[in-house]
Order: sequence, then structure tokens, then C-alpha cells
Amino acid sequence: MIDEFAKDTLHARLRRDRTALLWKLDGLSEYDARRPLTATGTNLLGLVKHVAGVEARYFGEVFDRPSPEGLPRWQDHDGSDLWATADETRDQIVESYRRTWAHADATIDELALDAPGHVPWWPEPHADTNLFAIMIHVLGETNRHAGHADILREGVDGRTGMRPEHETRIDEEARAAYRAKLEQAAGSAASVRA
Repeated sequence: MIDEFAKDTLHARLRRDRTALLWKLDGLSEYDARRPLTATGTNLLGLVKHVAGVEARYFGEVFDRPSPEGLPRWQDHDGSDLWATADETRDQIVESYRRTWAHADATIDELALDAPGHVPWWPEPHADTNLFAIMIHVLGETNRHAGHADILREGVDGRTGMRPEHETRIDEEARAAYRAKLEQAAGSAASVRA
């Protein structure tokens, strides 16, 4: 009983975070979806592409259920999953992510939480694992990158939140006052500790 509850709960959270990550692309131009927004080049469409690859590998290769998305060998990882080339459309990446969801969901639905898996890119003794551990790992990765996307999107146009129905209209004046209050507190703390 607890296994099914745990599995259903983790799966629901994964679905929620997938949707939140995709929402961060909503309404953006091709440029804003792709452009590097940090010194290391992190970008919104690249985060989606990366998380799609994470799910494809962890819910595919780890359980000997290869993804139909045709991933390069994990040994050949070169960082190209972190950005979209000019030839890749947003729709292609989003649809690939959605197909990956379907494949991952089938793996989750068909396997028990204690189903064995093997992660060849993890060091021993951790390479042998199970579905429960992989669900926790992928949920953490997805949540982490959805958080990155939230911050990046805020920097692009000020939009924040996990779902459009919870988004409130941006009050620029209130936001500026709140930020000024935080800046003042940070400056005061720095002068006291100097």
C-alpha cells in the first residue's frame, strides 16, 4: 500500500515539475528562449532539452528500456544537451520532451518501486539501484532545473511562479520597493559586520 502511495506521489510531483519547466517557455521569442542568460550559458530551451535527456537516460537505459529518442552514448556526452542549435526548433525539443514523458511514464507505471536498475555513469557502489531511487533523483533534477528556469524567466520579463493560474500581475512599483528594502538591509548588515 505505501509503495503505491509513494510511487503515485513522486510521479505526480514529477508531472507537476515537468509542466512548470515547460511553462517557462510560454510566450517567449525564439531569441529569449535560447539566449544565454548566465555567465555559463544557461538558457531556458537548453534546460528543457537537458531534462528531456535526463529522463530518457534514467527511465530508459537504467532499466534496459532504451529511449526512442535516439540519444548519443552517455560516454560521449559533450554538453550539447544544454542548448538548442539553430536547426532545432522549440517545437521539436518540446515534443521530444513530451515523448520522453510518455516513455518515462510507461517505465514508472510498469515497474515496481524496488525494480532493479543500473546506472553505468554512477560510481560504485551506487551504480546498482532501483526505481524508487531513480524517481527521487530525476525529481530532484527536474525540480532543480525548473527552479533555474524560474529565475531565468524572472530575469527576462519578470514572470514568476510554477503555473499560470497562480501568477499574479506584476506590480513594478511594489517590486521595486521590496527590492530596495532588501538592498538596504543587505547594506546595513555589511556595514555592521565590516
